[in-house]
Amino acid sequence: MAVDARGGGAAGSRAAGTLHVVATPIGNLGDLSPRAMEVLASVAAVCAEDTRRTRQLLAHAGIEQPLLPLHEHNEEAHAARLVARMLDGDSLALVSDAGTPLVSDPGFRLVRAARAAGLRVSPVPGPCAFVAALSVAGLPSDRFVFEGFLPSRAAARRERLSALASETRTLAFYESSHRIEEALADMRDAFGGDRGAVLARELTKVFETVLDGDLDALAARVAADADQRKGEFVVLVAGAGTDEDARIAEGRRLYAKLGEHLPPSTAAKLAAELSGAPRKALYGGTTAGTGNGEQGMGESG
Repeated sequence: MAVDARGGGAAGSRAAGTLHVVATPIGNLGDLSPRAMEVLASVAAVCAEDTRRTRQLLAHAGIEQPLLPLHEHNEEAHAARLVARMLDGDSLALVSDAGTPLVSDPGFRLVRAARAAGLRVSPVPGPCAFVAALSVAGLPSDRFVFEGFLPSRAAARRERLSALASETRTLAFYESSHRIEEALADMRDAFGGDRGAVLARELTKVFETVLDGDLDALAARVAADADQRKGEFVVLVAGAGTDEDARIAEGRRLYAKLGEHLPPSTAAKLAAELSGAPRKALYGGTTAGTGNGEQGMGESG
């Protein structure tokens, strides 16, 4: 039976189409899989986060296709129209700028709408930056949590990190070049400078770099070397580890929050009582508002 790849059914029929969620290279164009190329060449159109970048990728693969812009600003408005088109028989592909769509990228609303309409949604697996980083990091990978991009505002970022301080699974973050130095400093303050971590930069590209060490060392390296502040980053941080580590991490989180409103000694006493952590272990970085030079783990300004 002849197959109409653009419509997903037998030739001459208009069976409902399929939404193909296609992973694309995160840097090295050689990582575009043969199946991804086959699907991208067969669909009626490609929904792309950035049509300029996707056009370059398709040109590299010798593929010409109509491109439909689909990004965070228009996805909700366009999802119903795209679903209607697939119900009418067209198959579409969904790609992001790089890597696997929906992983810190647009596409969730379209996928949800397609599934709600009873359409087939099919993955075409491939590159994913944080999975690639995890595979070479040497950190525990049996249990991990992906946090994506941290908030851009310092206060919100520190609050998020503070809430993760007692997490025992390996943590995975994305970060941009203009915030990587501040983010690493905040991670050091939230998790403790001796927490193990890996900084993966420009994966699969010419200047690929994977650095490991504790957060003290990584934060200092990035602060001292402007080259290590260029590109796209995955930051992996070891989990809190033992129960004692988790108690200390939770105690530091509480100490930082209490220190915003209470004298340092009172904040430390209450945080130790609530978390079960040794009081002396709660002192690390400088807590905002201490005024007397006492060491703590809160915001630095």
